[in-house]
Amino acid sequence: MTSLSHRFSQRAKNIKISATKLMPMLASEVGGCASLGQGVPSFATPPHVAEAVCRALADQPSAGKYSLQPGMPELRRAVADLLAAEKRLIADPDREIAITVGGMEALLCAVLCLCERGDEVIVPEPFYPSHVEQVLLAEAQPVLVPLRRQDWSLDAEAVAAAVTERTRAIIINSPHNPTGAVFAKDDLLAVAEVALTHGLTIICDDTYDALAYDEPAFSLASLPELRDNLVAVGSFSKRFALTGWRVGFAFAPEPIMGQMLKVHDCTAICAPTPSQIAALASLTGPQAVYAGFIDALRERRARIMARLDAMEGLTYNAPAGAFYIMARYPVPGAPMDVATRLIREARVITIPGDSFGPGGEGSLRLSYGAEPAEIDTACDRLAEWFARQ
Repeated sequence: MTSLSHRFSQRAKNIKISATKLMPMLASEVGGCASLGQGVPSFATPPHVAEAVCRALADQPSAGKYSLQPGMPELRRAVADLLAAEKRLIADPDREIAITVGGMEALLCAVLCLCERGDEVIVPEPFYPSHVEQVLLAEAQPVLVPLRRQDWSLDAEAVAAAVTERTRAIIINSPHNPTGAVFAKDDLLAVAEVALTHGLTIICDDTYDALAYDEPAFSLASLPELRDNLVAVGSFSKRFALTGWRVGFAFAPEPIMGQMLKVHDCTAICAPTPSQIAALASLTGPQAVYAGFIDALRERRARIMARLDAMEGLTYNAPAGAFYIMARYPVPGAPMDVATRLIREARVITIPGDSFGPGGEGSLRLSYGAEPAEIDTACDRLAEWFARQ
């Protein structure tokens, strides 16, 4: 029998699974780990959302079938209302809004339709790994622009200096994963000016837009002059605690959206209809529960910062949003080695900082999305482990 010889595409070889997914897989082999790892808020799907989905599945035969390819019309209208209310972005729900399989699919649709082989996309660094992997999947080149190391702020001059004739887009994510930074309005406006000057598209990943704890986060999606050069991506995962439902959305002007919908059609057909029903209930139902989520995360931020402050030699920049801290550890060893040891020796899941780029060297990304008891358990174990080193 002749053995099959597998030949894989270069685009598949160019990308890799992120450490954010790998570390929980490693921890599952150990068992009993407390997690400061993957960015999953602990909150359950709110009861009014679960009830709306169950009711629709029981009463509406269409609830278990495909929706329209761009998404349920009533959900697209609700998203347009959200963008108008929060960002003063007036969008046509029929031509400029798409409902996607999480914000991730929206980002991928944008990158695949905007980038050719050899094009460049500017990505602030440290970066969310999937931003870089999606650019590579499109056979384009991510150009990493370091955030200012002293406070993880956005360096607009460095962004401008990175523009070449091959640059097609700039990806902006604020509040920022993995650092928890909320970029200053003046820096974001300066980056918008760079995009307008050079005719670049801003891909605005607003996954964490509501999760800012000291003052509201400014979004480039709110700039009218940027509208024709904008793809704005939103997610129901973090803000609305629907991570497992896999539903998000995108705004883009009609010429861009028309191309994105072709990618959406051949990859997903439509977002799952029950998930769209959940998203609609999230937008149109009681909102107090979501304000409670933000208050709880603000308290957890204070909790983990107090615990880290008590660990000798461990330093960090205080996060202003999302639910992440990049913590610099006081022991020798590469981040992957330290994170692996923490799983095996302390039973704590963290994410190697350098998996987010060179700025994460000597660091671990910690998530404080878990329940307070799990945060305390993880910090107890971290403190004991670092004390033994």
